[in-house]
Amino acid sequence: MTAEPVIAVIAAGDMGAGVGARLGQRGCRVLTSLAGRSAATRARAKAAGMADASDAELAAADMILSIVPPGDALALAERLAPALAAAPAKPLYVDCNAVSPQTVRTIAAVVEGAGAPLIDAGIIGWPPAGDYSPAIYASGRDALRLAALTGHGLDIRTMDGPVGQASALKMCYAGLTKGLHAVGVAVIRGAMEAGVDEAFLAELAATQPMLLDHFRRRTPGVFGKAYRWVAEMQEIGDFLGGPGEAIYDGAAALFDDMAKDHAGPKTAEAALLAFLARPSR
Repeated sequence: MTAEPVIAVIAAGDMGAGVGARLGQRGCRVLTSLAGRSAATRARAKAAGMADASDAELAAADMILSIVPPGDALALAERLAPALAAAPAKPLYVDCNAVSPQTVRTIAAVVEGAGAPLIDAGIIGWPPAGDYSPAIYASGRDALRLAALTGHGLDIRTMDGPVGQASALKMCYAGLTKGLHAVGVAVIRGAMEAGVDEAFLAELAATQPMLLDHFRRRTPGVFGKAYRWVAEMQEIGDFLGGPGEAIYDGAAALFDDMAKDHAGPKTAEAALLAFLARPSR
C-alpha cells in the first residue's frame, strides 16, 4: 500500500461509517459510494470524512471493504466487477458481510473473475468508537494483507483457512447472539398472549436474572435493526441446513414482522418494551 493508503468502504451505514472514520483518523484516505443513498447516509459519510467516488475510483483504491446488508453483498460485487476488470492495478476486495460460506464463495467467483483478489472477513462487535474496535476475522490466501489495517486502528484477526472460514465463524456467532433475541421476543409475545406474562417475568427474575438483564439492555434496540437481520437469518439457515435452517427461517420471519411493526403502528414493539420495562417482583 501507499504511504497514505486509499481504502474504499461501502457503504456508509453505522458500521461502514465507523470503520471509515477510524481509518481516516489513522492515516488513510477513505472513499465510499453515495449514488442513490439517503440524506442520512450522506450525513454519516460526511461526518466520517468519507469522500464520494465513482466505481472506477473505488476500483483504483488499495482495498475495497464491502460492508453492506447481507442481501446486497453479491449485487455490490457484480456492480463493481466491470470497474475491477478495467482497473490496471487490482484492489484487494474484502467481503465483510454477514453471509454464509456458500454466498461468499459465489462473491469470490465474481470478484476473482474480474481479476481482483478477495478476502473473506467477518465483523464481530459494534462500530469503532473511542479506543474500541470490533474484531475483524479474515480468511483466504491473502488474509495477511488485511493485517496492514491493524496499524490504522482496526482489530484484524487472521485465520488459517480458505475463503468461507471467517464467514462460518460469523454465522455461528450471529446465529447465537441475534438468534437469542428472536427466541426472547417469540416467547415474551407468547407469554403476553397467554396472559402469563407477570408469572413469566417473575420466574425469569428469580431463576434467569442474567438472561432477563440481557433482554432488557439489548432487545429494545433490535426493532430498528430488524429489517437488516432478515437476510442474515436466511444466510445462517443456509449455512446450517437441516433442522437449523428451519429455526433461522422462523427467525427471519419474526424479524420481518418486527421490522414491519417498527415502520408502522409499533403496537407489538410498544407492548414488548413495556414488558421489559416492568419492575421485577
